[in-house]
Amino acid sequence: MTKLPQLKPKEVVIALKRLGFEHKRTTGSHARFIHSADKSRKVTVPMYRYPLPKPTLKSILNQAKITLEELLENL
Repeated sequence: MTKLPQLKPKEVVIALKRLGFEHKRTTGSHARFIHSADKSRKVTVPMYRYPLPKPTLKSILNQAKITLEELLENL
């Protein structure tokens, strides 16, 4: 696995939508996405104005069950 890049939440959201995730709700500053085909793939993305911390990005990848390469291909 390559080094995790610094990505803004909006970039991650664009990639998730291209991968088949749909926005379901927003609570405070956290947006919730659920995959349209596999309802067990649920992702919470904090909508900060600054780039996501690397542990948070890693958690998003784990929740979505995707690799970093898949995310980067869909930016």
